[in-house]
Amino acid sequence: MTVPAVHSLIASLLVAVTGTAGMAERVDYAQLTIRQRVVVRVPAAPMTIIPPRMQWKDKKGPRCVAMGDIAGAAVIAPRSVDLILRGGTRLRAQFARSCPALDYYSGFYVLPTADGQLCADRDAVRARSGGECEIERFRMLMPAK
Repeated sequence: MTVPAVHSLIASLLVAVTGTAGMAERVDYAQLTIRQRVVVRVPAAPMTIIPPRMQWKDKKGPRCVAMGDIAGAAVIAPRSVDLILRGGTRLRAQFARSCPALDYYSGFYVLPTADGQLCADRDAVRARSGGECEIERFRMLMPAK
């Protein structure tokens, strides 16, 4: 629902409750604050479904990735997680330090940002247990020959 639609709905409710639509009677108004919080949950696959024979080599990756492009993730090591993007591209998010809590609950989430990007040296992934792991850098993963 858009903000103008919400304002219109609130005005309609006030008229319906008070029964006044511009009369000179005293009308008490209440203040309504609407807050919105969005959490982006990223499903993480256990390591067992990643084929062990697949080898990856990494290259320099982007500084940021659009959150809407993240299709899934796999927790592969205590200091990194592989992000699978729409279209099949893989990125490895490397953490500043070890983050063992991620694989305990087999999942994590990221809080959305104003620009819709997940950026290295700025954002963090959060374990469902409450821990937080800052992303140090992204590495682009390519199949090794």
